[in-house]
Amino acid sequence: MASARLYFIFLLFQLPFYLHLSIAQNNGTVPVGATLTAGTNSSTWLSPSGDFAFGFRQVDEENNTNDLFLLSIFYSNIPAKTVVWYTDNKDQNPAVPRGSQVKLTADHGLVLNDPQGKQVWSSEIDIGTVAVGHMNDTGNFVLASSSSSKLWDSFSNPSDTLLPGQTMETKQGLFSRKSETNFSRGRFQFRLLKDGNLVLNIANLPTGDAYDAYYISGTYDPANSSNSGYRVMFNESGYMYILRRNGGRFDLTTESVVPAADFYYRATLNFDGVFAQYFYPKNGNENWSVAWSEPENICVNIGGEMGSGACGFNSICSLDSDRRPKCACPKGYSLLDENDRYGSCKPDFELSCWGGGQGYKKELFDFHELQLTNWHLSDSERFRPYNEVQCKNSCLSDCFCAAVIFQDDCCWFKKLPLSNGMTDGRLTSKAFMKYKNKGDDPPSVPRPPDPEDKKKRKMMNATGSVLLGSSVFVNFALVCAFGLSFFFIYKKKWIRNSPGDGTIETNLPCFSYKELEEATDNFKEEVGRGSFGIVYKGVILTTRTSTTAVAVKKLDRVFQDGEKEFKNEVVVIGQTHHKNLVRLLGFCDEGQNRLLVYEFLNNGTLASFLFGNLKPSWNLRTNIAFQIARGLLYLHEDCSAQIIHCDIKPQNILLDDYYNARISDFGLAKLLTLNQSKAIRTAIRGTKGYVAPEWFRNSTITAKVDVYSFGVLLLEIISCRKSFDIEMGEEYAILTDWAFDCYRNEKLDDLVEGDMEALNDIKCVEKLVMVSIWCIQEDPSLRPTMKKVLQMLEGVVEVSLPPNPYPFSSSMG
Repeated sequence: MASARLYFIFLLFQLPFYLHLSIAQNNGTVPVGATLTAGTNSSTWLSPSGDFAFGFRQVDEENNTNDLFLLSIFYSNIPAKTVVWYTDNKDQNPAVPRGSQVKLTADHGLVLNDPQGKQVWSSEIDIGTVAVGHMNDTGNFVLASSSSSKLWDSFSNPSDTLLPGQTMETKQGLFSRKSETNFSRGRFQFRLLKDGNLVLNIANLPTGDAYDAYYISGTYDPANSSNSGYRVMFNESGYMYILRRNGGRFDLTTESVVPAADFYYRATLNFDGVFAQYFYPKNGNENWSVAWSEPENICVNIGGEMGSGACGFNSICSLDSDRRPKCACPKGYSLLDENDRYGSCKPDFELSCWGGGQGYKKELFDFHELQLTNWHLSDSERFRPYNEVQCKNSCLSDCFCAAVIFQDDCCWFKKLPLSNGMTDGRLTSKAFMKYKNKGDDPPSVPRPPDPEDKKKRKMMNATGSVLLGSSVFVNFALVCAFGLSFFFIYKKKWIRNSPGDGTIETNLPCFSYKELEEATDNFKEEVGRGSFGIVYKGVILTTRTSTTAVAVKKLDRVFQDGEKEFKNEVVVIGQTHHKNLVRLLGFCDEGQNRLLVYEFLNNGTLASFLFGNLKPSWNLRTNIAFQIARGLLYLHEDCSAQIIHCDIKPQNILLDDYYNARISDFGLAKLLTLNQSKAIRTAIRGTKGYVAPEWFRNSTITAKVDVYSFGVLLLEIISCRKSFDIEMGEEYAILTDWAFDCYRNEKLDDLVEGDMEALNDIKCVEKLVMVSIWCIQEDPSLRPTMKKVLQMLEGVVEVSLPPNPYPFSSSMG
């Protein structure tokens, strides 16, 4: 009985609190201290009518593909739950994980924290103290002081949508989201300029720099400034217009609209760059309908000298029935990001212009004709008078030409990346896009030439007539006999490659020195040299009718009495299988002659690729860096036996036909004759500029020496500059020192000077530089493993601020 009385007293004391919450929700008011937590069934702060809700909305809820939530304002009474406002973190995704919490505070207004309590966004109250919050029926969330003065509201801080009753001044603007379900800031803007013009434009995301407008209202009057626009209005009746300084109007909604009492209205800058006004019946279950939209044809109107156009680079834009753009990759191209169908397309081939175009074979390419298509801003050459055949043949012979436009007697060459790709029904020209019609098949494991081949061919010829004239049974018996004879011949050959004969227990073919001498035309064509010897190009027989180009490495710096070591290392190398490693196809172990046979890669070394006259594209360079990291991770952790490379440098990274990075010379470090090395001191393996400090200190050598070398190589990839270049002057000669100074002094733009692609992706540049600084730490224990390096590069693990990489050197003065 006593406990019941106590419980009743407790309820009496708590009743005012519950009544207060109920009244607050009925009035749309929110008290200081109120919180909301992100979850599937999380509560919201409703407007008095219940039309709008403030709270967490699950991102991509229909597909349930993630567990992220968006702090937003949305329509709560319609099935679509359309978002009309959300937090804007500029260059970061505003979506937060389950368990995040928003709290209304007196000092800072709305404060959003992640599940660990770290603040990710706030309403930034400049002056005053918040007494209460209001979720109004207009869709505006307002923070007010005790005197009811407004301290902050969502209408004054719009995201991508305007609502009836909302205005937009020149200092404000709308930003598109990145995609339908990615609420990071996109590249389209809707702004009222100071001169009075309302414009739509593309912006450079890292800097916010606005490119040319693809819609302009024309409300600037240079002759009469009072006639210029100065405010965008969206009234409660559902009409949008630009208010002129003299009180006049420039109507944006030109058609009569349905009654606002029966319909919801919103005006949204869509993620694809189209600005549209929509309406939706309050008592219906339909889709949003379009009242009007701009521009009329974004594919054609977007124009401008900068940017990729309505779609990404190398993509082609066409309109659907709602005047919204559709983007598609042409034949031979695929999406750079499979999850972004409005993004850029990458060619599934390379034109191989590097190295003077020596790897370019025009017979591998053909054209795909595209109807009513052009890329107006990607011209590289113009030829006239030309006919269609001359136009296409000239492009086939030019490794830089990606597409051609032909009209009358004029031929335009187009270069990559192709921008502003569009279909336009008014075009009368023809468009032809180059694609690779056949790829070079990957080389099969070559079989060494068989000296008994001639004998076998004679036997086949002698018995051919017998086979043709015999009965079916005799034919079958003879075929079986020949099959068995071939089996025993090859079995005998592979048995000779057994440990009992002093060779290697491996499935790799063992060539004789004479065979490789013939394959390389007496070692005629040298294609490279390094710490282990010279590399020659050769051709070997893979089948009776086909040959394969190979790279034959003639080792001249291995232990001459280290037969066992050589065998063991070749076995280990032969067991590696990874797409970012150069494949070993065979070997020679004959007396003093030891040679390795590798697949031949047409595009040469990363060194010639990075340090040539033309700077490779930023995307291609970053992809190469990721691929090298994956190859090293495989060597360090995924091989049957760990392999430490000990000589990672651009000369030991080769590029295949598609510019995929392939690590070479791995597994050979143990074979290097120490007193014959080109290293800086006797016991050191590696190349000056890439050698980890522990080599100099007689410390234990671990896989972290490769991490150090990768850090130096990563800086070379970022800057397209050699690790040591005395011609740059004493202050800039050592790349690692200069790069750290650029990072420390926040001058990373100096590191990628003149590289517009990199400058436009400066956040990525900063991340890669930070990763490289972690890799080149003097103290090996501070360096991450290659697994951690790859996770940082791919964004799986956040990159923390790196320390000074030279604490020992600094302390020594």
